[in-house]
Amino acid sequence: MEAAAEEPCAGARRGCAAEEAALEVSWVQGFSNKNFGFINNQTVCYPCGNYILFLDIETKKTTALQCQTGQVGAFTENGNSHVLAFSDRRLNPIIYIYTFPELTKLAELEGNAQLDYTLLALSFTGPYLASFSSIPEFILSIWNWQENILLCSKSQPGVTATSMSFNPMNWQQLCLVDESSVTVWHIERNNDEHHLKQNPVELPDAQGSVSHHTDLFFPISYDEDPYYGPLLPVSAIAGLAGDEAETFMPRNYIKPLLHPTAHCWSATSEVYVGCKEGYVLAIDAETCGVSVLQQKPLPDHLRKISDVVSYVHKEVQRKKGDKPMDLQKPVLFAMAFCNEGLYTAGSEGILFFYQIKGLQYEMKIYADILQPISSLIFSPDYTVLLLVTDQGTLYTYTPAHSGEAVKLLDTCRSCFLAADFLPGNKYCVSVTISGEVQVWLLKDGTGLSKLNLNVQATAMACCPSSNSVAVGTKRGQIYFLDVTEAEAPRVVHRIFVSEFPVLSLHCDQSGQFLIARATQGHIFILDARPSKLFEVLGYVELAGEVLDLSILSDFNSDLVEVVVLLNVAGVQWARLGTFCLSSALATDNDKYVNAHGMFNASAIKMKQYDLDYSLSSAVRLKDNTVYGYCTCAPFICKYRLSEENISEDSSVFLSEKRIPGNQLGSGFLCLSPSSRWLASAAKDGVLLIYDTFTMDILAQKHCHSHQGGGIRSVVFSLDGKFILVNGKNDGALVCLKWKKLKETEFKEAAAYWKSLLAILNKSTSNENAFLKSIAEWQFDPESKLESLPEEKVKEAPLKSSNVELTEEDGNITTLYSSGTIDMTWIGQKIKKVMKEETQRFGNQKKELEMEVEKLRETIQKMILENEQVPDTEKLEPQEFSLDIEEQEKAQAEAEQKVIMMRKEIEMENLANCYVQDVIKHECWDAMYVKGRTVKSFHMAHEVKNYPLKKRSKEELETLEKVLRLKKVETADVKEEGEKAEVMADDSASCCLIGSLSSQYGGNTSILYSQWDLHTREQKVNQIVLLKDIIYNLKTAFNKEFDKVARQKEQDIARVKERNLRIREILAQLELPVEVWEPALTDDEMPERALTVQDSEIKAEKYLTQEERQKAEMLARLEIERQLAATDNERLRALDDMMGGVLEVKKEDILKMDIPPPAFISKPEHVWTDEEKKKFRDYEKKVKELNEEKENYRMSLEDELEKLEASIQETTQNFDETVRKLSEKKVKLEMVIYQEELKIVNLVYALMLDEELGTRETGLHNFLMKKEKEKVKTARTIQMTKSKIESYIDIYENAVVQEKNVESSFAREFADVPADFLEELLQLYRQRPKTPVKETVLDTANPYRKCLGSAEDNKDALTLLMKAMDELDSPEHMPNGLDLSIWENFCLARRNKMESEEMVKWKSQTLAEMQAFLRRRVDDSDVIDSEIEDIFKELTWLQEEKMKLQLNLTIQFLLKQGQVELENTEIPEYSDAVLINKSVIEELNRNIMAQGEKKIASMVEYKDFSKGIFHLEWEHRKMSMQIEDLQQKARDIMSLIISKDRQLLLNVPNYDSNVAHHISVMEQTLGIMDELHKKNVKNRQKKVKQLEKCISLKEQENYELSLELKEMLVSTSERRHIFEAADTRHISEKAARQRYREILKQKHLRGLIKEEKEEFEILQAQVGRLRSRLFPIL
Repeated sequence: MEAAAEEPCAGARRGCAAEEAALEVSWVQGFSNKNFGFINNQTVCYPCGNYILFLDIETKKTTALQCQTGQVGAFTENGNSHVLAFSDRRLNPIIYIYTFPELTKLAELEGNAQLDYTLLALSFTGPYLASFSSIPEFILSIWNWQENILLCSKSQPGVTATSMSFNPMNWQQLCLVDESSVTVWHIERNNDEHHLKQNPVELPDAQGSVSHHTDLFFPISYDEDPYYGPLLPVSAIAGLAGDEAETFMPRNYIKPLLHPTAHCWSATSEVYVGCKEGYVLAIDAETCGVSVLQQKPLPDHLRKISDVVSYVHKEVQRKKGDKPMDLQKPVLFAMAFCNEGLYTAGSEGILFFYQIKGLQYEMKIYADILQPISSLIFSPDYTVLLLVTDQGTLYTYTPAHSGEAVKLLDTCRSCFLAADFLPGNKYCVSVTISGEVQVWLLKDGTGLSKLNLNVQATAMACCPSSNSVAVGTKRGQIYFLDVTEAEAPRVVHRIFVSEFPVLSLHCDQSGQFLIARATQGHIFILDARPSKLFEVLGYVELAGEVLDLSILSDFNSDLVEVVVLLNVAGVQWARLGTFCLSSALATDNDKYVNAHGMFNASAIKMKQYDLDYSLSSAVRLKDNTVYGYCTCAPFICKYRLSEENISEDSSVFLSEKRIPGNQLGSGFLCLSPSSRWLASAAKDGVLLIYDTFTMDILAQKHCHSHQGGGIRSVVFSLDGKFILVNGKNDGALVCLKWKKLKETEFKEAAAYWKSLLAILNKSTSNENAFLKSIAEWQFDPESKLESLPEEKVKEAPLKSSNVELTEEDGNITTLYSSGTIDMTWIGQKIKKVMKEETQRFGNQKKELEMEVEKLRETIQKMILENEQVPDTEKLEPQEFSLDIEEQEKAQAEAEQKVIMMRKEIEMENLANCYVQDVIKHECWDAMYVKGRTVKSFHMAHEVKNYPLKKRSKEELETLEKVLRLKKVETADVKEEGEKAEVMADDSASCCLIGSLSSQYGGNTSILYSQWDLHTREQKVNQIVLLKDIIYNLKTAFNKEFDKVARQKEQDIARVKERNLRIREILAQLELPVEVWEPALTDDEMPERALTVQDSEIKAEKYLTQEERQKAEMLARLEIERQLAATDNERLRALDDMMGGVLEVKKEDILKMDIPPPAFISKPEHVWTDEEKKKFRDYEKKVKELNEEKENYRMSLEDELEKLEASIQETTQNFDETVRKLSEKKVKLEMVIYQEELKIVNLVYALMLDEELGTRETGLHNFLMKKEKEKVKTARTIQMTKSKIESYIDIYENAVVQEKNVESSFAREFADVPADFLEELLQLYRQRPKTPVKETVLDTANPYRKCLGSAEDNKDALTLLMKAMDELDSPEHMPNGLDLSIWENFCLARRNKMESEEMVKWKSQTLAEMQAFLRRRVDDSDVIDSEIEDIFKELTWLQEEKMKLQLNLTIQFLLKQGQVELENTEIPEYSDAVLINKSVIEELNRNIMAQGEKKIASMVEYKDFSKGIFHLEWEHRKMSMQIEDLQQKARDIMSLIISKDRQLLLNVPNYDSNVAHHISVMEQTLGIMDELHKKNVKNRQKKVKQLEKCISLKEQENYELSLELKEMLVSTSERRHIFEAADTRHISEKAARQRYREILKQKHLRGLIKEEKEEFEILQAQVGRLRSRLFPIL
């Protein structure tokens, strides 16, 4: 039902039509997995789309309340006061307050939220509402909804709250929870003012340990180092001075905290919080202290049971494929508190019960629903616990009975996809995106059944000729469901039509055809009748994307016209396609389709029309009228498909009329079955119903909203009485019905329905009977059987070999073929065509294969012959390729891959080059002096220079500015005379300067004195000057370094020159000695690293075709040149005649040889005299030549030694130069470090000064905040005091007035007789029993003792006045008293009671105001204390800054050994004084003279004492010898002779005796080993026997387990028999009757107790009156 009023019709043309027709909501169904609650003890309410649904847990009937302004946002309810609140989702949202069951609006709250409210919460008592808005405000607001007043609000920027609730025991406490924090808000009241006070809760860390929060902005104490100064807070070190300084926390201080997921309040005002990590926290609302609850250790037997349950649950989760969860530490997403303890639940789907005692709890498992639980809600009387799951299911659990959870509601877990009506208009069917099919009772929307297909659905349609439902899926499958029994739907068939998703399904009104729209322009035509097994008749392929599809049935011509809206690429307008389907297509299908299953265009009369506008939806009427929803503007175009409306320029149909739609966003159209009404729906969620003849708006309904995505689908019932509308993303399914309609239109719709029913009745009963006989289709995820093969579908259903009809039950069983696994209907057609072609052309195929095989063998022979011919005659391999196109294609693909790879490599190289350029620019080009190294020749010495960047213009200007300033300051100082000389002396002292830079070329005269660096400017200038000195020192060293580097280059050049001569000498001497060749390394020539040599490249260089040709040509030219050079006749003749030279040089003497005479080969006795003379000359020449060779060799050796000595001397001299340069570099490094140490000290002093300044600024900022807060608090205190003073006057006046009322009683009734007066006085002071609300009397409610609010006190006064009606009745009037006096008396008594209640209420208000004042005074004291601490710290900071300026860090240069320290600690120099060095030296000389005298006397004393010590030592030595001898004598006398010693002394052969003993022991050990082995064998035999026994026991256990299974089966059968007998209902009825009797007895006992108490009170009053009236008695 709908509580809100009907919406006004929009548009000027609605007029009378809108007044005569209207729609109303029949019922709404849907689900929301959040914001559930009890509105009373029997009703659950929750938001869904634009509605609030109310579900009666007893009757399971649902009513609805519509939000007239759009989708429902935040929602909350209060079951005690039967009030609910919700917000809408629009700009500047409003909060609505309604009461139940009247569903009347109580209030509208307009706040400052701009976009949306995320959370709402109603207080347990009182008219208070808390709201939390989302971005951009993030405001927490407290409202009094009865008076429509915003009490207070506070912003929380960036906080995304997840849950919020009032403390049921005290409405002035509120808990706000987000994903990472918990905050307890206190609502402080000061009469009519309310204030929010935030109390954040410090959560434990991820391990559950509670640690104290460290205040980094105000540390407890400051650590001060005597050298480094004070250690300031991290915010000051980080340079933060604003608001960030107060909240800044370094990363190492941040610890991961617990993440709260659920919370609830206890009866002791504690907040129980469940965490994502499995912990349960207890938070005190007053102190915000946190305690981690620990599970109480279980006894051993219970712990074993718990371990078994946890193991079983993990195994179940593992088999389901879910992640195993720990039942000992569950993640809690829902909590609910009651008197007995705490109920919790989470993703495990188990209802836990926590019995909490102190900080420990015992956990029990009460129910397991196997679904993740998101919410737990108790009913107001705490008898029913509601369990809400994420999957669209509601359960109720009764804690008193401790039974299983009972399913209350089973809806969808995802958004509705489509809905449709079943034949007969008694039921309707819906499907969700997740594949859940639900059957609803059309009358009231009761859910009858639910079937989950476990697939993603995309479309649905109901067949008008049978109770079958078709569901399309994203995988291209169509499921067919039997819904003849609405309570038990089942899947009977499935067809795999295409690999593309099924976008929509449509049935014609006769129920003969089912049209399935898929992607890629495919439209499949199926026989919708079950008797045909939903046969696929064929498909139509259209050019373009199918946007919409509609069906028009013509029963007169027996045709079904399909209208298709196409979106053709490159065409701006819409294209409309139509084709007709006749019954002949189903009876003789082969005539109209080709072999691939596609319909012939001529058979279906395919036509196309181009329309002048781009449309998103279109429908066609019988008179060729087409209505289309335009996409570019919100209007509906009307077309008439006749030649008159075609434009002259092109064949485009022009729109005849454009009807404004007044809707937002893209939409669609839906035509009623009678074509009388046209429905228009869009993204704004408004449904418009047009009259198709006049296009006037009959009715409109805002059933969905644009926040929920608008309307997804609309469908009319066949009789036109109902309309099903489902939203896109809001999860709501709305059933509309006509509230008001013209009688003529009702009659037209009824007449059409009767005519349609007459047509359908002929086949509906037969088709339903056949549908029932089809066996249920079995889900087999492993086989995935799809549709039947085509040849099996075409045969008659009862004669087919694939359909069996049994005589017993008449059920039809479909036999699936294994050949259709994972094959679509189109695939089966293609396979069938291929199979037929294969059978038809089998012989030709074999012949072609043989010819190809022969051709392959021929080509292979040709390739082998080609390999054996010469290279000049060889053919290229590609010439043997017959498929040139395929080869070119492969080459093109390879080239494309190469090009892509080359581009990738080029881009990678480009990136590397860029990185190289950046590094080179930063580290090489930017260096004014490049870094180099000089290495020695023979020693491991190397010296590096100082790489320097060129100083920038700004640096030079700064240096020049500082130098000018220093000159001016020096000139001013010199005018003082003597002081200047003292400063000059000080500046000349290296000790006071603190470095030796002046000895290495540094100008220290420009530096400030270390004693004068007090100001920040002086320190900065000193740093600039020190950097200049360091730069100059490095520059001077670099100059010397460059000289040494040039010297090495020259020395290397000299060595190379000498090595040339050495190599010549070695070559002449033919000595295989390697010549040492010095060279510069890469460290000495760093620019080499920037150049890549060809020798460094290991990979082969890639050459293009042109480069390879050029290289080959150059190689041929080089070979020709070498050949030409070898063929030189002149050189060949010179070599033959004179050995290749024209004259003999001295260097060639070693190579000279005198040829022997020709006769030397003859015997010597044959020689002649001439020959002997020639031989003597020959010997003489040989001797002379050898002497010359020896002399020349000696001269060469001497020269070689001189050259080597010269090289050695040169390199050693250079090594010595490098050594000296290295020593200088070490000393220079020391000097540079000294200067850098000065810079470091100055920088640290500047940094410390900056940190102190930052800290001071931060404290001033914090002080300003505290002062503002102080002023605000003081103003509040002053105003509160004034209010209290004025209110005290009001309170005192009320007290006086109350006393006056009491005193006026005696005056008013002075004329009443005394006996009546006393009785009236007793009645005047008599008060009725204080009435309380029913919820407070409920003993099951843990919050029955909650504190009331001021509004509750007003309600209590009203209840008290109602209770006075009984006392004011004439029955209680004294006998004989006049009725007028009694009425005056009753009025006076009421006035007295009102004045008493007023005094009581004002006293409570006054107490609240005084408590508020005390809290503000305490806050003021805290602020004063904080301000005082800030002033103290500011004073300390100023002292530290002054100390930093005066106590300078001075660097002294001390000689090594002059001052020696025993430890490494820095001594304290706070009381040190500087004096002249001469005073110390004179004192040292005196000390040394006195020391020499003392040493002389000590030597004399030592010599004398030495003799005494010698004599004493001799005496002590002799005494000790005497003692040793005496001890030896005593030892000999007391020596004990053992048995072993006797044997040693008496036995002549002691060693043989010992050996015998050892052999005996070895024999004993052998015997023991044998005995041990025998025992081991016996034990092994026993083990085998035990193993046999174990196997027998296992066999027995197996047999027992089989018997146990049989017993379990029999037990389950008996349980089913017991349940079928339905004895539980009788026992429950008896228990319910007994429970009523117990409650009745309990109520009677309570009444007796109350009467008894009242009787005792009356007796006591009688006794007091008797003692007062008759004191004598």
